[in-house]
Amino acid sequence: MSDQKSHKKSALRVNPGVEQPEAINPLLHQKAGKFKKNPLDVKEYFAGIQSGDRTMLSRAITLIESTLPQDKAPAGELVRQCLPLSGKTLRLGVTGVPGVGKSTFIENFGLQLIEKGHKVAVLTIDPSSLRSRGSILGDKTRMEKLGTHEKAFIRPSASAGTLGGVARKTREAMILCEAAGYDIIFVETVGVGQSETAVAQMVDFFLLLMLAGGGDELQGIKRGIMEMADLIVINKADGENKKRADLARREFENALHLYPPLPGGWQPSVLTASALYGDNMQQIWNQIESFVQLTKQNGFFEENRKNQDYGLFEENIHQAIHDHFYGQPEIMKQLETYKNQILNRQISPYEASQKLLDFYFGSFLK
Repeated sequence: MSDQKSHKKSALRVNPGVEQPEAINPLLHQKAGKFKKNPLDVKEYFAGIQSGDRTMLSRAITLIESTLPQDKAPAGELVRQCLPLSGKTLRLGVTGVPGVGKSTFIENFGLQLIEKGHKVAVLTIDPSSLRSRGSILGDKTRMEKLGTHEKAFIRPSASAGTLGGVARKTREAMILCEAAGYDIIFVETVGVGQSETAVAQMVDFFLLLMLAGGGDELQGIKRGIMEMADLIVINKADGENKKRADLARREFENALHLYPPLPGGWQPSVLTASALYGDNMQQIWNQIESFVQLTKQNGFFEENRKNQDYGLFEENIHQAIHDHFYGQPEIMKQLETYKNQILNRQISPYEASQKLLDFYFGSFLK
């Protein structure tokens, strides 16, 4: 008996714990399907876009960016329906080195354009991690005032490794934004690189933001990008940096004379501005309007748009071939086999790629 009493008083005895509740509210568990977004058909997407519903526009862009096989057909049909409503806008590409102030510039410039009666859409491309394919997508945070304006729409997208910092479906996203009534479309890119031509080939006006006192670290990228720029803006020309910005403007103006003239008869110029304080934004808009007037009069504007449409045609073909190739389970199985052989130095990458292509052409393209 004494043993039983001592056992009950033992510190090693395990007391019964409190019964744990379910991890999920049972009501939520029962009605989980109620809170999921129901899939929409193309008519609903199109009607929402036409009515200017920004939430519907955002969902529509998510649809066209989707890589799911079941989303390809409705995405293609939605773009086809929106296409006749597009093309009557101004597409502006904005690029520059990281830290130059692209987001600040677009926000202040966009707000001034809204005051002039325009509706502004911003397609911002964030760099993706090569490891996780993830992206911060923080442009709505950086453009807080513009992002909450009823006449503005901001859509961040991940570049997912696409050259030039352009998301794979940026062209289609522009078409949807134009169909929703946005008459000025900004495309903000990751930064400056050799493949920035991808941006220039999808916009009407290409604006390059630069910093004063960049030094030799920028020399390797100036030439190719400056040759495509329709306007160069030396940003952050305020305070003690204003004199350096004026000096940089004169240097860039001298450099422009060394480059061949742009097609369409437009002569690029260099301006200074302060995106933070909104200085010289009107002068920048004046340059853009002069460009549009000149190129529409001489026919270059429309011809450039036609060439861009053909570029979209070629891009879609390349993407369709890519998707078909990597969509074959047999290809993916052999791809893994060749990958192991290449890593083990059993076969060269050139021989492996040729064998895989021969297998693809022989098996699927008869």
